[in-house]
Amino acid sequence: MRALVQRVERAAVRLPGEAERSTGRGLLVYLGVGRGDGPETAKKLADKICGLRIFSNAEGKFDRSVLDEKGEALVVSQFTLYGSPKGGRRPDFSAAAPPEEARALYERFVELLRGAGLSTRTGEFGAKMSVESVNDGTVTLWLDTDAF
Repeated sequence: MRALVQRVERAAVRLPGEAERSTGRGLLVYLGVGRGDGPETAKKLADKICGLRIFSNAEGKFDRSVLDEKGEALVVSQFTLYGSPKGGRRPDFSAAAPPEEARALYERFVELLRGAGLSTRTGEFGAKMSVESVNDGTVTLWLDTDAF
């Protein structure tokens, strides 16, 4: 699994004809599911994200997690995190999991965040969405479960 994680003041997703789904201070997580990922991969990534110490303590050092801050999360499915332009100019998405597998792991990942006590909202898997965010300190991390 891959995630692009941004620390945000607020974030929102809009789907055509629906009300905005928004969060306050916390994390915006773009989540991609790759071929070969499974429930254990979702758990590993959810644990990592919940425990990331990317919020500042009183001295200004990264020492607090989103759970410590009682923050929120907005999770948006993003298969394009598995796009590779290696063979040319058009990205190849063959490393992304098939939609039915990816949806199940996306939903499992969200359940794990909620189970850890993180207030979590989502986009709509596979839908065309508009995402808006106000980054907090421009903290952005790339996480790939193959690397940890």
